[in-house]
Amino acid sequence: MSDQPQPQQAERRNFYGRVHGKTLRASQKDYLAQDLEPLRLKGVTPAENPARQPLDLSFTRGRPLWLEVGFGGGEHLVHMAALYPQAFLIGAEPFVNGIAMLLGKIRAAGVTNLALHPGDVRDLFDVLPAACLEKVFLNYPDPWPKARHHRRRFVTPGYLQLLARAMRPGAEFRVATDIPDYVRQTHEEVPPAGFTLIAEGGPGDHWPDWISTRYEQKALREGRQPHYLTFRRG
Repeated sequence: MSDQPQPQQAERRNFYGRVHGKTLRASQKDYLAQDLEPLRLKGVTPAENPARQPLDLSFTRGRPLWLEVGFGGGEHLVHMAALYPQAFLIGAEPFVNGIAMLLGKIRAAGVTNLALHPGDVRDLFDVLPAACLEKVFLNYPDPWPKARHHRRRFVTPGYLQLLARAMRPGAEFRVATDIPDYVRQTHEEVPPAGFTLIAEGGPGDHWPDWISTRYEQKALREGRQPHYLTFRRG
């Protein structure tokens, strides 16, 4: 028997989030048909990469690699790509309607320094080389409000351990949420995964390069206050 290391096999996982929503407009269907495939990262899914070989990051051309987990409608991802052309951004999002919205914003903005993973971010974490991410954004994640569903939140060990492995020492992890219990769990779960809280703000005390998203605007209309937490990878 060979003593060579065996390839890592793809892990079978449950995924609980929504993938489809309202019927897409004709323009959104056009974005998905024409624009998604050129922007989609290849070799991320278990079907394309069953041995889970690390991604070749040559597409970044040596630029700092940033990740947005669950980009929603894409406002923040496109804003950051336009504001920081010296960085390369990956957006991970399984929700087809959000992907279509993002593709429309990319067309309008003309940004080229980004790529997409239209699926479970854990599949992406599996194949990202260790310590490759310099900044990660988690903006208004699914709150999973019922107590029995809190284990599905991103700020749990199953996600955070994968995140920590992919982030370089000193990298920045930003979390924005309007759910107080999500703030509580973030404080409890993120530091043990290898992060240090370095800043925390409330309404009007966000990051200088922040752009308010449609999810934040909805929260404000409904009387929920945003929280902005910044962690550093140890």
